[in-house]
Amino acid sequence: MARETTYLELSQDGGGAHKFYEVTVDGTAVSVRYGRIGADGQLQSSSFPTAEKARAAAAKKIGEKVRKGYAPAVPGQRAARAVTRRQVASAPSTARAVAPVLWRFRTGASAFGIHVDEDRCWVGNQAGDVYTLSHGGEVLARYSLPDGVKCLVADEFWIYAGCDDGTVYDLSAKVPFGAYDIAPDVDIFWLDIREGVLNVSDRNGGLTVIDHEEEHQWSRKSEGSNAWMVRADERAVYHGHTRGVTAYAADGGSELWHAPTSGAVLFGWQEEHAVYAGTGRNLVQRLSKATGAVEASYRCDAAVYACATSPDGRHVFAGDSSSSVYCFAADGRRLWKLGTGSGSALSMQYLEERLYLVTTDGSLVCVDASEAAIAAAQQGTVPTAVDVKSAAALPVYTPAVSAAAVATVSAAAAPAGGVVVECVQQGGRLRVQVVSGGFEPSWNVQFPRGIREVGARYVVDGLHASSGGFYRVRGEIRRLV
Repeated sequence: MARETTYLELSQDGGGAHKFYEVTVDGTAVSVRYGRIGADGQLQSSSFPTAEKARAAAAKKIGEKVRKGYAPAVPGQRAARAVTRRQVASAPSTARAVAPVLWRFRTGASAFGIHVDEDRCWVGNQAGDVYTLSHGGEVLARYSLPDGVKCLVADEFWIYAGCDDGTVYDLSAKVPFGAYDIAPDVDIFWLDIREGVLNVSDRNGGLTVIDHEEEHQWSRKSEGSNAWMVRADERAVYHGHTRGVTAYAADGGSELWHAPTSGAVLFGWQEEHAVYAGTGRNLVQRLSKATGAVEASYRCDAAVYACATSPDGRHVFAGDSSSSVYCFAADGRRLWKLGTGSGSALSMQYLEERLYLVTTDGSLVCVDASEAAIAAAQQGTVPTAVDVKSAAALPVYTPAVSAAAVATVSAAAAPAGGVVVECVQQGGRLRVQVVSGGFEPSWNVQFPRGIREVGARYVVDGLHASSGGFYRVRGEIRRLV
């Protein structure tokens, strides 16, 4: 029997989706290839007892996608999403001494994504790998995402990875899922998220704001391009680009202020009353959130790729393009400069006298930033850094991209205390609402789009009410059968 291939695409104007789905039947074998338009995608294969059952299974898969809006297409006619992978140079450090590194984990590819909280450390690299580690340097888990990780961001209890394929994945549960799909004409540079609202800065100097249902809220075009900084709070969104930093009202209604910076903005950080812009002219500049006025400047010896502060703003940290890391007093005085020993820091975070860096050579580095350790390092005495290894049996979690990939459970076997949700058609779009009692019935649930089917019911371990007026999933998702 002849090999049969059906190719479908879903590409929504302004809606964000830009995906393909290809099903091939070859005798008793069925293969499914899916992903972003223009990419190779991922491949799944299944075999069936007879050719008739293989064709029936393929027809069911195709029907599910057509009902979701996919349509027949010709491969190659639609352009792939524009993706800019950040090209960075890294020179050897000119510092006289090396930082007191406690441990180092090499991920295998250049890394931009980092998040550190009280429980663990997260690192994401350009190969699409995200690892979690304990503060002691033990590798706990690995997530394998379809494309390079641009950045890792946290929102309340949730961790999100923004990838080059335009998808933002929720990594908070055991199995990651695509929480946001960014429009294909947006060449993503950086992300921030607050109360479920995603802020996206891009190559053209644009700022796009999307809600928890992936619906466009507002967008603005700043004066510059290459917008590597976006930070948000309840008052404003702070957008850094080649011409400086621009603050917009949180609802997008107005520009609050614009502050030129000394050099293009390459990185951004925020505290309660100030934003910090790392620039290509060797500076970190602290800007007032209220007015945009420059309150202090912190001078490095090369272009600043990353910056961070201690929680009270008492210390300001920076990493430059020459593999050095710095610490400044709040008033701008340089306190120390040390070599990282692992390339240039592309992002960083400080927690409890430790400075965590992700670097051009793909390392997650934990530096002892206590006064005693720094003083010893300046005199040439540093601890022997532990070279962290990943266990061969480490669990690897991949995204659930289709309903078939989700575990099923009967109502009788559903976990005690689980919350039942249902996919419903609402205003021409598939929404997910809570069936179980004790929840606000008008609120929607942020839920993976790839597994939504009209009438399907799922049980989740729990839901958390977001201040944005919707529910987020906590724990595993299982389909009720």
